Amino acid sequence: MSGTTSISVTFERIMQSKILTGILVAFIVAIGGYLLFHRSPTYQFVTVKRGAITESVSLTGNTVPVKSVSLGFGSSGVISRTYSDLGKKVYAGQVLAQLNTNDLVAGVRSAEATVDAQQAKLDGLLAGTRPEDVAISQAALDESKQDLTNIYSGIGDSLIDSYAKANDAVRTQIDALFSGGDSSSPKLAYTTANSQAQIDSENERSVVSKMLNTWQVELASIDKSIATLETLLSNEISYLATIRQLFNNLSKTLEVAPGLSTSNLATYKTNLSTATSEVNAATKNLNTISQNIASQKTTISQLQAQLDLKRAGTLPTDISAQQAQVKQAKASLDSARAKLLNAQIIAPITGVITQFDAKVGQQASLGTALISMMSDTGYEVDAGVSETDVGKVSVDDNVTMTLDAFPSETFTGSVFYIAPAQTNIQGVITYQTKISFDTIDARLKGGLTANINIQTMHKDDALILPQYAILQNDQGTFAQKLSGGAVTTHPVTLGIADQSGNVEVLSGVIEGEQVLNIGLKAQ
Repeated sequence: MSGTTSISVTFERIMQSKILTGILVAFIVAIGGYLLFHRSPTYQFVTVKRGAITESVSLTGNTVPVKSVSLGFGSSGVISRTYSDLGKKVYAGQVLAQLNTNDLVAGVRSAEATVDAQQAKLDGLLAGTRPEDVAISQAALDESKQDLTNIYSGIGDSLIDSYAKANDAVRTQIDALFSGGDSSSPKLAYTTANSQAQIDSENERSVVSKMLNTWQVELASIDKSIATLETLLSNEISYLATIRQLFNNLSKTLEVAPGLSTSNLATYKTNLSTATSEVNAATKNLNTISQNIASQKTTISQLQAQLDLKRAGTLPTDISAQQAQVKQAKASLDSARAKLLNAQIIAPITGVITQFDAKVGQQASLGTALISMMSDTGYEVDAGVSETDVGKVSVDDNVTMTLDAFPSETFTGSVFYIAPAQTNIQGVITYQTKISFDTIDARLKGGLTANINIQTMHKDDALILPQYAILQNDQGTFAQKLSGGAVTTHPVTLGIADQSGNVEVLSGVIEGEQVLNIGLKAQ
């Protein structure tokens, strides 16, 4: 009985302990729930500050020489000399290579002489005609007229000599080739197979006989007047041509004269050759006289015109025409000098040779680049600004840069060029921008990668908040404030932003005011 009682007491104690534990747990849960659902919220704040803020655009570019050029000859030719080499420093105006210029130099000298001659002639026209010039021209004209008179005075003897040669050639040298040569119907003294040449020879022999008689009469009655002499000169040249035609046909008959012995044939041909030589000599002499007369008449006309011009004095039109001649001569000289210049490669800038392919003896072609060089005036940076940022960038914007080649250093410079037209590379639009260094650094080389930060706008007295204190959504841009224990939302207007995450607030907050640090940027 006592054992049963002991077990019962023990059970009751255990049950009492569990009940107490449950009550304690329930109490703790109740207290925790109260604290959880009835505690005051905790906020973080950001104070609106006034200070400096700088907007910038970041991009990547490369260093390039301030100036670089590729050079070639302005004409084709063989390279005769070179005056530099790869890596050499050269100066603006220095000749680097040259073609063979012998002909070009001669052309320049000739053009210079022409300019001098034309200028001298113009100076003479401007000075006017001097009396001694008129006298000289008159003397030259008189001399030329006398020379023509002398020619006419000697014509008579030449005409007589020509008749004598012609008469001997026909009536002596070839007399044996005809029977009844001076009759009205002369006949060949031999048989020929060329019947047409025979007919022509016999007819022409009859004509020549009458012509020689007429010629003799003309010479007998010559009156030595210029008109008569010129007429007879023309007639005799025509007479001699007729005789030469006769001799030509006789030659054809002798080529096929089977009835003649070898000796007779040889004699006839010799006689015909002698006759032809006499007539040819007479013809040459008369033609020379005729040409001399024509030439002398031309000279007289030119000298007379010059004399008339000098007597008339210099006309304004003559001066204008000669001035034009001087200008034309000078233009030709400029052209000759340009050709000579094109036969040289001349350094347009001071710098260093980066390519030198010109070799002595090499055939150079027009416009082919043989020499490249870059200036020694330093480097600049080329970069492409995206179309979203190009509107922010302006010429003279300050720039800070780091170069991969010198990672621990910062370089400064400024924007000096923004391309007006876009560059499209695989659909990506950029605008070429050039940046100068503030100082020349001898360590720089072409092609170095530059990390660029362009300061596009700066304000010293701006209201500033960090980006994470700004709420942006479809309704606009806002800052949140705590008012009477409640969170209120206020619209704000933003200005520029910097690379550190700060933004300028143009309206909606005041200096020293606290806004909630929302820590997000709603979409």
